[in-house]
Amino acid sequence: MNRIEILAPAGGKEQLIAAVRCGADAVYLGTGSFNARRNAENFAGDGLTEAVSYCHGRGTQVHVTLNTLVYDNELISLERDLDRIAEAGVDAVIIQDLAVLRLVEKKYPTLKRHASTQMTIHNTDGARLMRDMGLDRVVLSRELSLKEIEKICSSVDIETEVFVHGALCMSCSGACYLSSMLGGRSGNRGLCAQPCRLDFRSGKREYALSLKDMSHIKYLPELANMGVCSFKIEGRMKRPEYVAAAVTACKKAAMGEEYDLDSLQAVFSRSGFTDGYALGKRNLDMFGYRRHEDVKAATGVLGELAGLYKKERQSVPVDCKLELGTNRPSVLTVSDGMNTVVSRGSVPQIAKNRPTDAESAKIAIAKTGGTPFYLNSFEAEIESGLMLPMAELNSLRREALDDLLTIRETTIPHIAADYSFPELARHDAKEVKIRARFDKASQIPDDVVFDKIIVPAFEIFQNTDLIEKYGDRLICELPSLLFPEFEDSFAEKLKIAVKLGLKAVITDNLYGVKLAKELGLEIHGGHGLNIVNSQSADVFTKMGLTDITLSWEMQMKRIGAIGGEIPRGIIAYGRLPLMRFRPCPAQGTKGCSGCDGKKFLKDRKGIEFPIRCQNRMYSSLLNSLPLILDPNKINNVDFITLYFTIENKSECRHIINAYNDGEKLDEQHTNGLYFREIM
Repeated sequence: MNRIEILAPAGGKEQLIAAVRCGADAVYLGTGSFNARRNAENFAGDGLTEAVSYCHGRGTQVHVTLNTLVYDNELISLERDLDRIAEAGVDAVIIQDLAVLRLVEKKYPTLKRHASTQMTIHNTDGARLMRDMGLDRVVLSRELSLKEIEKICSSVDIETEVFVHGALCMSCSGACYLSSMLGGRSGNRGLCAQPCRLDFRSGKREYALSLKDMSHIKYLPELANMGVCSFKIEGRMKRPEYVAAAVTACKKAAMGEEYDLDSLQAVFSRSGFTDGYALGKRNLDMFGYRRHEDVKAATGVLGELAGLYKKERQSVPVDCKLELGTNRPSVLTVSDGMNTVVSRGSVPQIAKNRPTDAESAKIAIAKTGGTPFYLNSFEAEIESGLMLPMAELNSLRREALDDLLTIRETTIPHIAADYSFPELARHDAKEVKIRARFDKASQIPDDVVFDKIIVPAFEIFQNTDLIEKYGDRLICELPSLLFPEFEDSFAEKLKIAVKLGLKAVITDNLYGVKLAKELGLEIHGGHGLNIVNSQSADVFTKMGLTDITLSWEMQMKRIGAIGGEIPRGIIAYGRLPLMRFRPCPAQGTKGCSGCDGKKFLKDRKGIEFPIRCQNRMYSSLLNSLPLILDPNKINNVDFITLYFTIENKSECRHIINAYNDGEKLDEQHTNGLYFREIM
């Protein structure tokens, strides 16, 4: 079993202290605008340096979240933030946007880079790509089972980090746009408003998009044996008592001891906990919401839990050596294994009654309470007949430990390389071509004109004649989510399609880049890659992508200004996928039995949101209204995609013809986020 790292959330100073004093090996925190919990207290300015100093003094590492999407006009601010982070001497940064990855890798190569769960790394190909791109660690998606985590750990030589306790998003992280679409606050930009916790209904079942909190703490030793190196607690918006309870539970579980599950549940839960993902039991037992009883339970345990972090935790072992000799100052040498300090005191006296011996000296030197140190070993060289007063011994100890803590708390900045983002000229598109994406082959009209046709992989596998019929125009849409249990069989089917002449794929997830490269396929980047700036677009260019579809969380004014050479497009029509989830909220008490894969949810206003199943691997929540973009308001893109999901063949034909003719469709719709400023 490898060394276990307990990684705790630190939304503010008190949570940081609670985490460290309860034994967290590392904390993760945010600094400013570029972290996925922008509404937390966070650590700006000198607060970050103070936090790093405090943590390093006590043997705790600091990971900083830079895991939001960044617009072009924010890249200068991003660089300034990164300079401050590097100057503070943090241990690692957590990243989603490939522009951030490029900057960290090039400017601060000694700063470790961790792939955020916002990157939706959920299979072996995704983890392999992260390794190949030089990341040091990958934070795996929360939707994985123990078996799937084991497969990734055994297949890929990269550090893995998994969540073991805390809130569960209904959607896979990085693939949720519900908050931005409904409320103008983007989860990918760190300001999720959690609309999923509202009362969406599946039939008569309430709160159908709200999951219980996860608790996989009991599987911690098992996960460690698989090769997982870091165990993450969710909760940067939670109070310090929650942090203290979760860290304490994890530390005990790591040592094979019983932990207090009742207090952990009382301080915060949503109808209790679930381990459905860990066991692969993704049924209705996973769903729950915050009830009045849950809130009331917390008041009874807060005082007790606050006691867990009242005092300094003695977590750093020190080796001490005391030297007492005739006519020379007393000397205490203290070492933590890396740093050594020497404290000198008064000359020992000739003992009149009881001389100082090793045993009595050790008692004084071992009184390290109130400091982060404890005595690991003690050695004494004391000439016989000498005495040093207890007050002098205490003074030697205090001075040495103060000096040692000062050294340990001294931050060591990362040295900057001479790097700045490359200049990328504004891209000027010559002609807007039309692509059509169909959920089913039966939707495709034969008598319309479009440049490229996109069809999901499983539709192509079942209708291989599409490969010959459309030839180089056909693009195979890889599943947005391809969990490890499906990876091998899917790859074999894709290889068969390649032998039949398939030339190109589009991917909404990074795993698809790795898979497609191995099969020699042309790669188109989908909207799910969350590309919102010129630098990340350029990174994908260097990775060999043919073209990219920009995120539909962008505004048209930003889309037109994106620089770089790679052709780019946008989705101009369609019911946009707002969430991708593994436990389907529309399932019944018998799971998926008897379901046709075509359901819907209703929000509290009675508005219907369609759900479409993707081959029993995952399902997607579609927007209640289709996006319809006026062709006359589209500028500086090389192509647009008409994204068909629930439309019939006749409707598809009508819509394609309208866009070919440059006519705006006249029906109830949304303009999406292209002309709205989102936070």
